[in-house]
Amino acid sequence: MDDIAWFERWDDDPDVVAATTDRPDATVAFEDTEWADEFAQQDEYSRYYIAELAGRPIGAMQIIDPHMENTHYWESIEPNLRAVDIWIGDPADRNKGYGETMMRLACRLCFADPAVTAIVIDPLNSNTAAHRFYRRLGFVPTHRQIFCGTDDCLVHRLTRASWARMFPDDAWPCGDTTNGGILAEPHYKTTEPR
Repeated sequence: MDDIAWFERWDDDPDVVAATTDRPDATVAFEDTEWADEFAQQDEYSRYYIAELAGRPIGAMQIIDPHMENTHYWESIEPNLRAVDIWIGDPADRNKGYGETMMRLACRLCFADPAVTAIVIDPLNSNTAAHRFYRRLGFVPTHRQIFCGTDDCLVHRLTRASWARMFPDDAWPCGDTTNGGILAEPHYKTTEPR
């Protein structure tokens, strides 16, 4: 199965849907997203990654520069930040620590750029399980914000200093954006347009 097919399959998972919208009638996550177009539009400001376990895709991440990316999803936001979206596709792969591993690697990727001061995330305000997950990783809630006119989110932020204190083994050397042996599987690949 190619990368696009995995994203389309995960879009139908009820838990993934519930994490992306508060609409009770929604049946698809990211309902207006055409994954082939998303992958083709990747650039230096927006990139997707696939987490794999023993060669099998288990989840995905998107890392963006919220100040520079072309959709302006984050509206007016200061420079030198990164925003991360993460999801585990199959229910059988959830609650096994893969999400933490993915987020820790995402932090390494984000903070590899010395200009980046913090990472922001935007789980739905109703997604209290996500809030607990991100807080365990050092993210701090900062404010509620409505995205796309309907998505009521609780924005969280992780500063570089907080990350370095919480995960000193991940933090240095900051320029090492590979797994570097510090984080166990899953490993990651960047999605490329097909």
